[in-house]
Amino acid sequence: MKRTSFHRPMQNLKQIVAAVAVAVGSLAAAGSAQAAAQIVIINANAPGVGFNETTPATPVGGNNGTTLGQQRLIAFTYAANLWGAKLDSSVPITIQASFEPLSCTASSATLGSAGALEVFSDFPNAPKADTWYPAALANKLSGVDQSPTVADIRARFNSRLGLFPDCLPTSGFYLGLDGQHGAATDFVTVLLHEMGHGLGFQSFTDEETGEYFAGTPAVWDHFMTDNRTNTKWIDLSEEARVANAVSGNGLSWDGPNVNAAVPGVLGAAGVVAISGSSAGNAAGRKAFGEASFGPRITDNNVSGDIFPVVDQANGTGLACTTLNATNAKAVKGHVALVDRGTCNFALKAANVQAAGAIAMIVADNAPGDPAGMSGDDPTITIPSVRISQADGIAVKARLAYRTRTASNVVATLFGDASQLAGADSQKRILMFTPTTFQPGSSVSHYTTAASPNQLMEPSINGDLTHEVVPPKDLTLPLLKDIGW
Repeated sequence: MKRTSFHRPMQNLKQIVAAVAVAVGSLAAAGSAQAAAQIVIINANAPGVGFNETTPATPVGGNNGTTLGQQRLIAFTYAANLWGAKLDSSVPITIQASFEPLSCTASSATLGSAGALEVFSDFPNAPKADTWYPAALANKLSGVDQSPTVADIRARFNSRLGLFPDCLPTSGFYLGLDGQHGAATDFVTVLLHEMGHGLGFQSFTDEETGEYFAGTPAVWDHFMTDNRTNTKWIDLSEEARVANAVSGNGLSWDGPNVNAAVPGVLGAAGVVAISGSSAGNAAGRKAFGEASFGPRITDNNVSGDIFPVVDQANGTGLACTTLNATNAKAVKGHVALVDRGTCNFALKAANVQAAGAIAMIVADNAPGDPAGMSGDDPTITIPSVRISQADGIAVKARLAYRTRTASNVVATLFGDASQLAGADSQKRILMFTPTTFQPGSSVSHYTTAASPNQLMEPSINGDLTHEVVPPKDLTLPLLKDIGW
């Protein structure tokens, strides 16, 4: 049997709300989540910190803890029980966890990170020879704890989220168990996501070099597929794996359990198309990220002339405040084009909706593929999408050719029933492979084009439930593909 510790960066779950790009302490206590698979939580925070925080807290959403630390640990145990009920293992799954300061700004944050601490190959009952398996899965398959003194999973959560003005001050963790998080960040959802990574929803191959970890492929590599050549990663060269990891939409998961579930989970693909006699080189279907608030663009067709909001001295339009008369008149009955930045996406949508816009397009303010837009506002009734910075620049340039008789730069948002949202032409779900590599996110998540939103996308979405199975979610089917 081969065994090795896994020291590559763990997978991150981010929340990006607006302007910017969504360690081990002494063991303090352990909690056990009893279910079909037993999950043991090892509290790695020091006294008075993180899961041991003594700040008084009011019970919320079924969480009856009376301190912040108690509520965090109760939510963790609740999420562990949800996962445990879906898994089958005679060996307890151990998760060493702590709250620590993680990367964040006033408008974006890393919510948490997690991954397997060790990987194993060629253990008794290993389904594939010379193949890495994450610790918890290796233990399940062999029936024996392969490394009794080391936790299976290491998880960290952002201790500053929502508690400081420079760390998403309006989107702190909601510690209730009922999913009624509103504009806050649902901690149970974050926990389920991070545990999913630790259970095996992660790549162990170095996507920036194409090299296998310690020279050995992982079970993950047997299912990752270049959908343009229908070639598995185990059959690709290192150079081809590198290219596939930044292919935009060229990487799919090809496993029997996920493939069988995809048609019942993913809906019709949404399309954002630019057309019109003045559209010029901006015309065509655009890559986009969809909002978690408001209606999905597949629910009904929306089409209208694009009119930009201009409320900044540099000619951009942020729509972070009520639109003035000029901008309100421009967007009324039309598709409002605004710029990403300064305030959250839902506020922008609320402001252009109040002015009479029928849809909102957000132009990104940084290079790269457009991601989804998080947020929550039940009063929003117009669809909202985000396009890339390059596409936004192209559309704005064509708006200069508008005439009095025809603006003729038209956006149409609609559903294409011939395709599934987030799937390739063979109805295999796409993985997250933006053309600019994102460490900790690329490859080890589902695509942000999936609809409905999936738990294992790289950024949290406000419409997620606590489900990990079809017909809501495709996380458990992938774990079953690798051996759970």
